[in-house]
Amino acid sequence: MKENYKSTVYACFLSYIVQAIVNNFVPLLFLHFQWEYGISLSRITLLVTVNFGVQLLVDLLSAAVIDRVGYRISMITAHLMAAAGLILLTVLPGIVSVSWVGLLAAVIIYAIGGGLLEVLVSPIVEACPTDNKEKAMSMLHSFYCWGHVGVVLISTLFFWVFGIGNWKILALFWAAVPAVCMVLFFRVPIASLSKGEEGMSFAPLIGNKLFWVFLLLMVCSGASEQAVSQWASAFAEEGLGVTKTIGDLAGPMLFALMMGISRAVYGQYGERWELKKVMAASGVLCMGSYLLITCAPFPVLGLIGCGICGFSVGIMWPGTFSLAASSIRGGGTAMFAFLALAGDLGCSGGPTLVGIVSGWFGSNLKIGIFSAIIFPLILVIVLIRFFAVKRN
Repeated sequence: MKENYKSTVYACFLSYIVQAIVNNFVPLLFLHFQWEYGISLSRITLLVTVNFGVQLLVDLLSAAVIDRVGYRISMITAHLMAAAGLILLTVLPGIVSVSWVGLLAAVIIYAIGGGLLEVLVSPIVEACPTDNKEKAMSMLHSFYCWGHVGVVLISTLFFWVFGIGNWKILALFWAAVPAVCMVLFFRVPIASLSKGEEGMSFAPLIGNKLFWVFLLLMVCSGASEQAVSQWASAFAEEGLGVTKTIGDLAGPMLFALMMGISRAVYGQYGERWELKKVMAASGVLCMGSYLLITCAPFPVLGLIGCGICGFSVGIMWPGTFSLAASSIRGGGTAMFAFLALAGDLGCSGGPTLVGIVSGWFGSNLKIGIFSAIIFPLILVIVLIRFFAVKRN
């Protein structure tokens, strides 16, 4: 039976690559959209906010629906929406009177798919009858990073060879990935997370103090990651004065590569370390990386800071999922849904704060990114307080 469920785990790995496409392809085109469609930085910021805001709303509303219709139909729907949104991204801006509205509509559609995947993939892997679930969970989340690396690398090479003006062809290529995943989830076996028992509803969860700790950790984790990830390409180009190709490779791809390495390392050796302490140390390292990104006198140091930031945030999101799964037994779909909601709230809030603060200071992304240091700071404070409570 475990052998049969390997195909399910592999399909979930591929699903997180879909999640990476949904979250990281369009940011590579931010500056091009400004030129092609005449969109201001504030409206570009709104595309980020809407993407994660819609995912957040889906997280909030999906738990009850998923339990009723089942994981299979929900996963098929998620991939269908992701593929449709990426396809419409190439069509809608050219057929509506306001191009930005077309972009926004496409983002909303694929964000629905991304939100469903955020809720579904982790509990499906958690339910599979496999050994060493923490390792499987860490490896699962590392595939988001490898997907991010692939999106940036393949997209950058495509832009270099064929020109960024042909980005619509690439968008259709990326749309094929969720289409393949959709076909896979017609066939792979899917186990029940609760094994026949009712998972916890929201009412018992909100009465659990640890649940609120994990929600706050998820907000800070998502914000710490995406505040740099979503703006890394634009920051490298404008803030550090490098070309589009170098900006994409040395900014978001380096960030994703280092994040994937940190998750793979923890997946391999994590049983030797205490997770909460690793997360606290990661938060401190994250703050240091923010300072290096924003205060470095030389561009190369800022790029190194992007890589350090990726490494530091790698364990935050999957680490919080693992802590919650081991600390709140029987949390079920509702717990995973609200953790994903909190994470997406952070993913929306972090880049939005960077965009708003940057706008206040004349589109200065260094100042905007510096303002987001509040998120890893809160994460560290919460973890230290959590340790104190556990000792007492």
